[in-house]
Amino acid sequence: MNKKNNNHNKELGNSQFSILNSQFKPADRLSGVSEYYFSRKLKEVARMNAEGMDIISLGIGSPDMPPSEKTIETLCQAAQNPDGHGYMPYTGIPELRGAFARWYKKWYGVTLDPQTEIQPLIGSKEGILHVTLAFVNPGDQVLVPNPGYPTYTSLSRLLGAEVVPYDLKEDDGWMPDWEQLERMDTSRVRLMWTNYPNMPTGAQATPQLYERLVDFARRRGIVVVNDNPYSFILNERPLSILSVPGAKDCCIEFNSMSKSHNMPGWRIGMLASNARFVQWVLKVKSNIDSGMFRAMQLAAATALDADKEWYDGNNANYRRRRALAEDIMRALGCTFDPAQAGMFLWGRIPDTYNNVEDLTERVLHEARVFLTPGFIFGTNGARYVRISLCCKDDRLREALERIRRAF
Repeated sequence: MNKKNNNHNKELGNSQFSILNSQFKPADRLSGVSEYYFSRKLKEVARMNAEGMDIISLGIGSPDMPPSEKTIETLCQAAQNPDGHGYMPYTGIPELRGAFARWYKKWYGVTLDPQTEIQPLIGSKEGILHVTLAFVNPGDQVLVPNPGYPTYTSLSRLLGAEVVPYDLKEDDGWMPDWEQLERMDTSRVRLMWTNYPNMPTGAQATPQLYERLVDFARRRGIVVVNDNPYSFILNERPLSILSVPGAKDCCIEFNSMSKSHNMPGWRIGMLASNARFVQWVLKVKSNIDSGMFRAMQLAAATALDADKEWYDGNNANYRRRRALAEDIMRALGCTFDPAQAGMFLWGRIPDTYNNVEDLTERVLHEARVFLTPGFIFGTNGARYVRISLCCKDDRLREALERIRRAF
């Protein structure tokens, strides 16, 4: 009898929960986006690993090497300070802003006022959110590169903006299609996202590209936002769009400690622009989050003062890995541009495959190696695959051998 009653109560409870649950619905904005590809796919990879398959992941661009020893020492020492654990300024501490200004002057030749033209961020994703909130109203348009970083698109849609893709094509060295851009009606466009050295293609910026972007921004009344986290990875000439005269009037540049200094989990980045733009972003940021832990900001300032030898040592590791990634591309029959910069290798798949997932799923299930299909970066990436260099040399060699055996 008790068991019967318990079952009845359980059924009644489930029914009530189902009715109650049907009353709740997500915000309409969620219908325009899906869960981030890597969030979904890495669950599958984790399940395969739990089943003992030992998947080698060459998907995520999360640097697996540490920052400089001095950076870690600064963090440890500063964390011992009993007075350094409170809320920090929304604008970042002066030591970090000053370090970013010195870094821009030394490596990019760009002079920034550390008091008014720099805003530290909790990573670039936060910056994409805050800049979009500061400049774009619902219904306004945003220019997004195709292929490009998926977050430019997803966050724009979440905030009610209309995404307008502009083409990057391999035949043009993955530069913007200027004829397409010049033909566009940009009267409703508020922001244009750019990213060089480009992710995922590895295409490098030129002074001429940045000059043309600044000219386009001025003529069309558009704010160009250049996302610049890869300029120190396998790239001999770090460039900033802010080096173009007058760029600060119409451009914002992001930079990140994640890629350039092996600090992805620290969540420290920055943006630079004119004082008015920075103040608008601060108005948004100060209503959403707080400043970063003081010890982390001091450690980041130490990292930014690294000399050329540290960057050279970091790139020596990436250069070895890049050679192995190129061997993997050849083993898959893919073609690639050897002049690519950044921490990925981008390659075109053979014409024998109907689509890129025919290749990447075969590599995952037969060779137990996870690669990123290029379609997640836009329609112009549909025939490409991306390999991350954020993997130990021995695991890259093992991935190469597995692929050679499977293919």
